[in-house]
Amino acid sequence: MHAPRNPRSSGAVPAFTEIMGRGHVLTSARATAPYTTGDRFGMGEVLAVLRPGSLVDMWRALQVCVDHDLIVITQAANTGITGGSVPGDQDYDRDIVILSTLRIDQIHLIHHAREAICLPGATLFALEEMLAPHGREPHSVIGSTSIGASVVGGIANNSGGTQLRKGPAYTEQALFARVDEQGQIHLVNHLGIDLGTDPTHLLDRLQRGQWEAADVTPPPPDSTGTAYADHVRELAGTPARFNADPTFLHEASGCAGKLMVFAVRTRTFPLERDKATFYIGTHRPADLEALRRSILAADAPLPISGEYLSAHAVDLATEYGKDTYVSLKHAGSRTLVRMLALKSWANGVFAKLPGMGPSVADAISQKLFSLVPEKIPPRLVGFRDRYAHHLLLVVSGSQREATARVLEEFFAAPEHEGAFFECDAEEAQSATLIRFGVASAASRYFVMHRAEAFAMVTFDVALRRDDEDWLEHLPPHLADQLLESVYFGHFFCHVLHQDHVAKKGVDPVALKKEMTALLESRGAAVPAEHNYGRIYPAPASMVEHFRRLDPLNMFNAGVGETSPRKGWA
Repeated sequence: MHAPRNPRSSGAVPAFTEIMGRGHVLTSARATAPYTTGDRFGMGEVLAVLRPGSLVDMWRALQVCVDHDLIVITQAANTGITGGSVPGDQDYDRDIVILSTLRIDQIHLIHHAREAICLPGATLFALEEMLAPHGREPHSVIGSTSIGASVVGGIANNSGGTQLRKGPAYTEQALFARVDEQGQIHLVNHLGIDLGTDPTHLLDRLQRGQWEAADVTPPPPDSTGTAYADHVRELAGTPARFNADPTFLHEASGCAGKLMVFAVRTRTFPLERDKATFYIGTHRPADLEALRRSILAADAPLPISGEYLSAHAVDLATEYGKDTYVSLKHAGSRTLVRMLALKSWANGVFAKLPGMGPSVADAISQKLFSLVPEKIPPRLVGFRDRYAHHLLLVVSGSQREATARVLEEFFAAPEHEGAFFECDAEEAQSATLIRFGVASAASRYFVMHRAEAFAMVTFDVALRRDDEDWLEHLPPHLADQLLESVYFGHFFCHVLHQDHVAKKGVDPVALKKEMTALLESRGAAVPAEHNYGRIYPAPASMVEHFRRLDPLNMFNAGVGETSPRKGWA
């Protein structure tokens, strides 16, 4: 345990130990390392990591934090890629505790599984498994589900994901604690469930699922999507979704950890078992944009998803994202979640050994999986070799024939260039998993090229909905500073992920600022769906939102490059 930053921290650790036991109050550097190191960014010291086993213990621990003037970072799976669930390199004036919610992972399905009450440690993977027998699915699939991300984390960060009809993760029904200007804790129940007024009794009933049907407000109308579908169809001069959009900010939704969230009530969606997947290739980005506009304007349901990736991204995914791709394909999400946890633990162990580093386990995984034979379906390989730009389009089975006709007519027109095919089951699975593998490929490339690479420079970009020149072309003086670049993302939403690896000798902070200014000059917004974390400065409107939620600045202080000091000093 590091030396306390202020005298009021004294006595906090014994108080936490009395609440949850010595085994769940971690103070040594080795024990806390997996919690204090972000997946990509962020690392810092903490007074302790707390692992409460109940909502009541969370509530009591929060009171200790207030009494001892501590900063609280509420953390679930620690899978975020912008460092927002760990401390940063900031001038903190108080000690920090991380409150890990992973032991509090209950999910209660209500209204015949049309809605779910998810406690703070509940994962999307667990929710997906619980919903499947009911023919339902959660907001997110594949991406966040497969890395073990939490439901609450997705809502707190307005995570968007691949699901075009659903839009960002959002709810106005949550139960949370906030601390006012006088340091008084308020438990706010907006779940739409009558659980009483005494905090400890209320929280215990919630965790046990002890309420009557009459105590719960009715569910919303059932559908396969949300109002976001109408929003994204508008080809307006603004982005469709981004983290500072006030449309998607409400209490727990978009709070970025500036509240302590105990539970959220979320919609679930009918599971579409019959899907059709089309693989599209072209050399011209303008053709993909023309196709996007044609589909958005059509009097037909939106596709389920439409994911862009370049041929270069496919190559990177099959070489540097192979462990993710192979594990998901042959072992499933549960095994991948365990593998990622094991890799994180091993990296923490290796980092403490002389001559080792924080990514040895990644290098071992890369070497091992390079020996695994994995044949990519021939038609996917053919399109990778033939076309520079790819679109993975997934529609409902009832739209199969209509979509095929639209694509045939589109590419038959003399002004368009390209081709498509409908995937069989193996091709659809492989294409989807390759797309998911792209998300980790640049990070692995960076690890394997440490001798030449200096830093990752990543972007999560929301382009204007009407932006025709959507694919970035970097000026030579910026491109020359990069060792590698990969572009992929949620094409119909005009949300693109851009992962760059900067060369040795490059100033990554200055480079990112210049690249950000270039994006914003085009009317783009950053970040789109991963929140500000420790790498994006929050705009004034978002800072004001954070201040309203957390006037003392005790929750996740410093997020979005804001003041880390008490009372926002």
